[in-house]
Amino acid sequence: MKDKRICFIHTVNGLVDMFTALSRELVPGGKLCHIVDETLIQRVLAAGGLTPAIHRRVAEHAAAAEENGAAVIQLTCSSISPCTDTIQRLVSVPVLKVDEAMVETAVGKYRKVGIIATAPTTLKPSTDLVFQKAGARKDPIEVESVLCAGAFDAFLAGRVDEHDRIVRGHLLNLMGKVEVVLLAQASMKRIADALEEREKLVPVLSSPRSAVERLAKILAL
Repeated sequence: MKDKRICFIHTVNGLVDMFTALSRELVPGGKLCHIVDETLIQRVLAAGGLTPAIHRRVAEHAAAAEENGAAVIQLTCSSISPCTDTIQRLVSVPVLKVDEAMVETAVGKYRKVGIIATAPTTLKPSTDLVFQKAGARKDPIEVESVLCAGAFDAFLAGRVDEHDRIVRGHLLNLMGKVEVVLLAQASMKRIADALEEREKLVPVLSSPRSAVERLAKILAL
């Protein structure tokens, strides 16, 4: 593709800078557009998952992105990743799940996979995606999904230290049980990055970089 216009659809404003920086590094010359709709994650949490109205809202954002000239659309929230299956039938440009490249890497190399999240609406889609991608494997895959109870509420209340402490504890415990850990939310990456080398018993994968690397390959076709 000659056109490098990229549109990111976010459910939290805090991820804009992260994906902008990764795009500047991995897609030089890319023209960026960010759509931030924090009501999406609020509605997902309130409903306990995706609803037809949420699918429709994300599709509206994708249609607007395509009309604005986007060559590729990247969702940055795992909670709305399943919407891509609906959206892709409605637009003519690629629509990408944020965690797909990360999951494909994990199921291609490891048999015991751990997934950690702070919101149940994120944990389920990520877990489902792992089993979906592992479907072609000859040997069965083992998945341990861990919800960091209380962490998301602490984060929303501004108690970041409490959030980080809860996530860190669950992460350290999970690493002793699996061969790789997947961070279901991009916002958890900084906690993993802060671990000491002696604490990193297994690889810990996060979605942002792998997602943008995949996006760059698609734009290069």
